[in-house]
Amino acid sequence: MTQAPVHWREAILSRRMLICIFTGFASGLPLYLLINLLPAWLRSEGVDLKAIGLFALIGLPYTWKFLWSPLLDRFVPPLLGRRRGWMLLSQLALLISMALFGLFNPAMQLQQIAALAAVVAFFSASQDIVLDAYRRELLPEAELGLGNSIHINAYRLAGLVPGSLSLILADHTSWQNVFFITALFMLPGLSMTLLVSEPRLATAPPKSLREAVVEPFHEFIHRQGWQSAATILGFIFLYKLGDSMATALATPFYLDMGFAKSEIGLVAKNAGLWPAVIGALLGGVWMLKLGINRALWLFGVVQVLSILGFAWLASYGHFDHIGPTQLAQLAVVIGFEALGVGLGTAAFVAFIARTTHPAYTATQFALFTSLSAVPRTLANAATGYLVNDVGWMVFFLLCTLLALPGMALLLKVAPWNGDAITQEVS
Repeated sequence: MTQAPVHWREAILSRRMLICIFTGFASGLPLYLLINLLPAWLRSEGVDLKAIGLFALIGLPYTWKFLWSPLLDRFVPPLLGRRRGWMLLSQLALLISMALFGLFNPAMQLQQIAALAAVVAFFSASQDIVLDAYRRELLPEAELGLGNSIHINAYRLAGLVPGSLSLILADHTSWQNVFFITALFMLPGLSMTLLVSEPRLATAPPKSLREAVVEPFHEFIHRQGWQSAATILGFIFLYKLGDSMATALATPFYLDMGFAKSEIGLVAKNAGLWPAVIGALLGGVWMLKLGINRALWLFGVVQVLSILGFAWLASYGHFDHIGPTQLAQLAVVIGFEALGVGLGTAAFVAFIARTTHPAYTATQFALFTSLSAVPRTLANAATGYLVNDVGWMVFFLLCTLLALPGMALLLKVAPWNGDAITQEVS
């Protein structure tokens, strides 16, 4: 059914978009703690790159979260309702577990740190399940692109806390204080959970655990057909592969180039903030006009080019002296990466949301995002070894090549003109 067009000013200023800002921030904070702050902490304490690269395996809960997502569709916590209840429980668990990192010593307790990181990843993945479902049920079809664009860019803005503010604090206070302060930034998400209301459902939730587990997969295969479903799943796996690998060791890369933690933090704050904000607004507005298919093409091209920015910076080798020129080069790379990857991710998540069925939102959304997280866990675990073998520049060129197959699949799943194989939910 064709929906009435939504004016971009009315959409941006709506309460739904404000909620998307809070869901994005709450979702991004724990992930960026794991992929930005944790590697920086370990590297600064003398842990080698191979061990840091293997820490990518702690992201396995993001890959396997579809296994327990039916539980979040089926069961209702005693407080706040089905979506808000699980949001509250996962956010409280994250607030506590994120603060505990500062109690450990990387030189003596690396295994314990890895175990705690896995716990944080589990609760973060669980929060993502319910936040994605809540957002999908909150947004009308016409606002999926804009809402997910704002969510993803707020998600990326949350990375400025562990990736910028926390790094600056690390030069002036203990790591125990750094992790405690970082964990406190979960409070805005907690406040949002307490203030919003449960979404109104157009379809009834699953009546049994069996229905919650089996029907989401059956419905997707039945709606798409086996061949089309396999193509869509392949696209979901490959579209973010290149940029996911390229950013897996971004902070250690900047450190190896010769930048200090404070310099990385300050540049990331200034160069990453405005491109992400502009990308959120322009990307969402463009998707209202372009549609999700064309946005996947345009934003995907910018996403691929942003990977080449890392290769360009790596071509200079280690900087013996850091001056205004080197800081400007770092700013260009971080800013363009924030814009390009942010735009690509926004269109990508909007595509995933469009593909889900309202009756099985949490499970199908978790399945698709789990598949997209496979590169960030399994493939990224090898990044440390690749960098040691081929160096930073060749590594980033390889990441660029790995981004191309996902772009090629757009010809099938989201052609510029014509009908995609994706069957939208009526």
